[in-house]
Amino acid sequence: MASNAVSMDSPPPTLEDEKAPPDVEKGKDDTPVSAAQACPDGGLDAWLSILGSSLVALATFGTVVGYGAFNDYYETTYLSNYSATLISMIGSIQLLILYIFGGLSGALFDAFGPRYMIPASGIVSSFALFMLSISQPQRIYQQFLTQAVLFGLGATFAFFPSLAVCAHWFKRRLAFAMGFPIAAGSVGGIIYPILLSRLIPIIGFGWTVRVLAFIVLVCYIVATFTITTPRSPKPLPRLSQLLAFRAFRDPCYTCLCLGGWFTIFSTFNPFFYVGRYGAVANGGASTLTPYYLTIMSAAAIVGRIGPAFIADRVGRFNVITLSTLLSGVLILALWYTSTAQPNLIAFSALYGLSSGPFFALLSPCVAQISPIEEVGARMGMVFVFMSTGAFAGTPIGGVFIRENTIPNFRHLILFSGIMALVGSFFFGVARFIRGSKLVAVV
Repeated sequence: MASNAVSMDSPPPTLEDEKAPPDVEKGKDDTPVSAAQACPDGGLDAWLSILGSSLVALATFGTVVGYGAFNDYYETTYLSNYSATLISMIGSIQLLILYIFGGLSGALFDAFGPRYMIPASGIVSSFALFMLSISQPQRIYQQFLTQAVLFGLGATFAFFPSLAVCAHWFKRRLAFAMGFPIAAGSVGGIIYPILLSRLIPIIGFGWTVRVLAFIVLVCYIVATFTITTPRSPKPLPRLSQLLAFRAFRDPCYTCLCLGGWFTIFSTFNPFFYVGRYGAVANGGASTLTPYYLTIMSAAAIVGRIGPAFIADRVGRFNVITLSTLLSGVLILALWYTSTAQPNLIAFSALYGLSSGPFFALLSPCVAQISPIEEVGARMGMVFVFMSTGAFAGTPIGGVFIRENTIPNFRHLILFSGIMALVGSFFFGVARFIRGSKLVAVV
């Protein structure tokens, strides 16, 4: 393997081998990949894999992002005996488990590929939702066991392979290609709030969740037959080498992890709480409350594909830094000051656009500075590092909301905006580590 051919003092070859124009500074350590590592950068199998990856993302990350719809229903009806903080922890633990096993999931993908991981994940994830459909109201431990723990475990062993396989097929258009599965995750934030709000009054909670489970199952079946990789499996490394801890020797990688950690504290708070905030701001009489999340998620689809297409040309580190900075500014300048419905609609749309590149570009940025045979493990380790922030972000937000009043929500908004700004700072540091010139494609 290429990584064994270099010394510990020199970085292994990465995916980034394009020639930069003479007047544009490329990032440091841009060692070309070998011919064996070259990516096809297109073709039928490549785009079928993107299709399958997108369906996996819809079934896994889309369900996690769409938890805000479950959260609203749980608070008002199904788990109304419990506090908002405890209810929000269902979504947080789901996200924690999805992320914390990312390193192991990515390493297993690097070793074995997607052949067995995708169907196994589909069985566990679908089973978890079917079990959720028979959970009882006011028995929150059942939602924790099925929706948070079991679904999170099932999802993690398909979600990260579905992202890593993009780096096996694409190089120059990696951010654009990876934008499709990341954007598909946003579709869950559109489908699930509408699905729950429309179907629960007609067929009840149990059958509504079963409909969701069948959607997830169909996505996995298609993905099982479409996701492939051009790379041969490799032996599973020793346990001490299974997780990519040595990646933290790279200061750029470490800053990416720090940027992701701070940003994830804030990223999901608007998705989880904008509907509830809208109801409080308008006296609970707004008919638009279920649709703020839908608007935000729809805008995030554009925000995950459009900027990714641009980032392949102007620099992935540049775009993720500026978009995260813009997200923090929007939270502090627009959400903090908004109570009227038009303003909240504007915030939902603009924040969806600006937050999209964080999800779409973090993994391509990691792939850009990683050896191709370790892409899965290094992507996964970023999310392991971010897992504590993903777990703590929304419950901390819930702690700020001691009562359903605008002043309490503004404490949450200040916290979210500041964390996004700190995250953008570390992304900026990573960007300047890659290229010190102010104007550079990085």
